[in-house]
Amino acid sequence: MTYLQAIILGLVQGLAEFLPISSSGHLALLQYFFGVEAESVLMFTVLMHVGTLVSVFIIYRKDIAELIVELGRTIKDIFTGKGLRINSSPTRRLGFMIIVASIPTAVIGLLFEDFFGSLYSSVVSISVGLIITGIILFVAEKLNKDNKDIMSMKFRHAVFIGCMQGIAIAPGVSRSGSTLFGGLVAGLERAFAVKFAFLISIPSILGSVILEAPDAFAEGLDMALIGPVIAGVIVAVISGIAAIKVMIKIVSGKKLIGFTAYVWLVAAVVLGYALISG
Repeated sequence: MTYLQAIILGLVQGLAEFLPISSSGHLALLQYFFGVEAESVLMFTVLMHVGTLVSVFIIYRKDIAELIVELGRTIKDIFTGKGLRINSSPTRRLGFMIIVASIPTAVIGLLFEDFFGSLYSSVVSISVGLIITGIILFVAEKLNKDNKDIMSMKFRHAVFIGCMQGIAIAPGVSRSGSTLFGGLVAGLERAFAVKFAFLISIPSILGSVILEAPDAFAEGLDMALIGPVIAGVIVAVISGIAAIKVMIKIVSGKKLIGFTAYVWLVAAVVLGYALISG
């Protein structure tokens, strides 16, 4: 893997993780066309996930700090006999909603890990995932039926959004697009739907890192690749920050149609390539 390839992969990871175009699908396609074996860059993949996690922490550092403080208060309330007091503050309720949303994502990921993993080797499967992403975005563009905030959000809404995030483990299906769709279907206010989608990405990305880390460490990292890997991860962090900021503006302005056209175009090109080469 060259510096150029690493930088391109890092750029795509950062942008596609948070823009609704599917980072998994784009990375799988790039690795396929670059001739890079996924197993040979597993450590790089794990570190890029860490990079995108850093992006979320930087953008939402204030919310995350408040959630950590509220967690401490919740633990104190439990030990002093006051109970969970889920509705005692918007921050505490948000924390519980993040936990609830993460449960179905984890269940789907663990139960269907092998099935989803088998899809990454097929460009046709990736194309189908991109088509599904386009449909999700097209529908999400039209949704604006309610303006629920965190205090109006129900646990069933969190479960539904978590299920949508779980489905996005499939290559080509955008995690940010799916969770945004879930939030808008649940009637969340658009800006809050974006924030919630990115905050629940933290346990999801962290879970992926934990699951992939043992194999990554077992595989190791070629010392010759350290430079390209560092460059790629730094690019992933920077592009991830930019993508989050762009996504917030785009969703608030209801301008998802461009991404719909883009993922459908990519899917059509890849399917055409598969037909010609196959």
